[in-house]
Amino acid sequence: MSLPETIIAPIARALEAKGYDSLTPVQAAVIEPEADGRDLLVSAQTGSGKTVAFGMAIAPTLLGDDPILPAPGAPLALVIAPTRELAMQVRRELDWLYADMHAQTAAGVGGMDQRTERRALERGAHIVVGTPGRLRDHITRGALDMSALRAVVLDEADEMLDLGFREDLEFILAAAPEDRRTLLFSATVPRPIAELAKTFQNDALRITATSSGEQHADIDYKLMVVPADQRENAVINTLLWYESTNTIVFASTREAVKHLSARLHNRGFDVVTLSGELTQAERTNALQAMRDGRARICVATDVAARGIDLPNLDLVIHAELPMNAETLLHRSGRTGRAGRKGTCVVISPTHRKRVALSILRTAKIGAELLAPPTAAEIDARYQEHILTAEALLVPAAEEEAPLVAQLLERHSPEVIAAAYLRMQLAARPVPEDINVPVVDDDRTPRTREAFAGGSWFKVNLGRKQRAEPRWLLPMICKAGGVTKGAIGSIRIFDTETIFEVAADKVDSFLRNVGTNGTGEKGVHINAVEGPGERPDRPQSKRRPPGPPEKYDPMKPRPEKADRKERYGKPRSDDFDSVMETPRPPREARPAKAAKPFTKDKGKPKWSKPAAEGEARPPKKKDHKKSRAE
Repeated sequence: MSLPETIIAPIARALEAKGYDSLTPVQAAVIEPEADGRDLLVSAQTGSGKTVAFGMAIAPTLLGDDPILPAPGAPLALVIAPTRELAMQVRRELDWLYADMHAQTAAGVGGMDQRTERRALERGAHIVVGTPGRLRDHITRGALDMSALRAVVLDEADEMLDLGFREDLEFILAAAPEDRRTLLFSATVPRPIAELAKTFQNDALRITATSSGEQHADIDYKLMVVPADQRENAVINTLLWYESTNTIVFASTREAVKHLSARLHNRGFDVVTLSGELTQAERTNALQAMRDGRARICVATDVAARGIDLPNLDLVIHAELPMNAETLLHRSGRTGRAGRKGTCVVISPTHRKRVALSILRTAKIGAELLAPPTAAEIDARYQEHILTAEALLVPAAEEEAPLVAQLLERHSPEVIAAAYLRMQLAARPVPEDINVPVVDDDRTPRTREAFAGGSWFKVNLGRKQRAEPRWLLPMICKAGGVTKGAIGSIRIFDTETIFEVAADKVDSFLRNVGTNGTGEKGVHINAVEGPGERPDRPQSKRRPPGPPEKYDPMKPRPEKADRKERYGKPRSDDFDSVMETPRPPREARPAKAAKPFTKDKGKPKWSKPAAEGEARPPKKKDHKKSRAE
């Protein structure tokens, strides 16, 4: 295929030199006649070539009628990106795309020396690429002249709003000339993006390059369900199984990135990290190590890896489940870019399998459910690679023949082959042992016959610990690595609970409980012979002995003698006689002697006794009595 004739000559030459023979849907849409000179609101999936697309779209606006750009001065275009890595990546893309136009680019990103950036802006630039916070700072200090701008591009606009850059974007767009073009590129167009477009764009053309049903058609998704404590082992075995040129592994937090990268480094992998705590120089060095082959694996957080494009990245591993479908798409979009094929492996703990399926379903992605590679499978692949290595098919060169002859004279072929085998195995990391869980897709409840031959277990939690099936069942399933369909009857007693496990799950349940425990302090699961009899709660002391009788309101109440005989002897031996004795009248009771009424004058105040020969202090004068007199 050939490139469209509507592309201007300098851009066409740059694309041909880069090896382009066709355009992606978003690139073809932005150069259509109806898009010429208009504001654009473009939504396209991650990795669809959006950087080249908006570079092609604004090129005629920057050139005008001239064959090349004028001398650098005040910038003609401003490109805003959410992260430092994406901004530097966009700048590199525009450098080769505008090479024949003699374009001068400058950057304004956080973490870099502001004085160096201000000097570059003073020398002049045609295109400035930066992050919202640093660009606003340059505008406020007067270092960035916005008067000559002809186009403003917001790349990954939805991510910038998610990261809290709305005020910075509104400030930058308000400072730009009103007659400039505004191009918004975003993976999705939620309501905040639509409101931003309505406020700062004039009659924008809406372009949707890819339908939602075609998300990441070049990515092969795999869902790998493993026990929670073997997640890192599954990451190691997945890396060994696929043997990708470049791989990115996503974790949720900085601490998880440091822990996982240290584990991989100890196993012999060439690893770099990307997280928010690294300086800009450290992050740049990490990406450069991936580009020049010094490292093959990058362990990163979501924010640190926004928008980065690594060469030959054909494997993405979700070591921890993403929070939602949007995060899943942004992570996975690092591979399968611009027509390249890629593989995405989602590693889910057994107890969060349904969460993983829900995220994939929300993202409208179908994933193949498979078990993690075992150590035996990886060893078999190692042996196959060693036996079919290309080095074994190349005959010895003339300069190597003498040394080969000496080796054969001194050592037998078996010894040489064994030495070669040991060297090959020593250069490869040792795989991890993984307990492969049985994937049970049948969610229909098991019948009573399905538990024939099953086993009973007990957990030391009962009514006194407020045990309830709604939280006991998830804990049991997580500890045993089984689904709730494998658990049968559950009987809760005072201090323990017994439950039944299906016969085909007993072995794996015992193995997982023995390895992982219950995950709760002081809680243990043990096997029992059978359901048996367990002591129930003691009967109340106030309840009469014997089985309770069913209450019948029509049945007459028993007589006193029957009640006495039924419920036992009353507290008083002469109960009936006491009840039959009439109460004496009130007048017959002896009256108590009445006491004369006296006014309570209160307790007299204490006064210190006068010493011998000392006059007593005068009494306090009663003013009320004085006034009365």
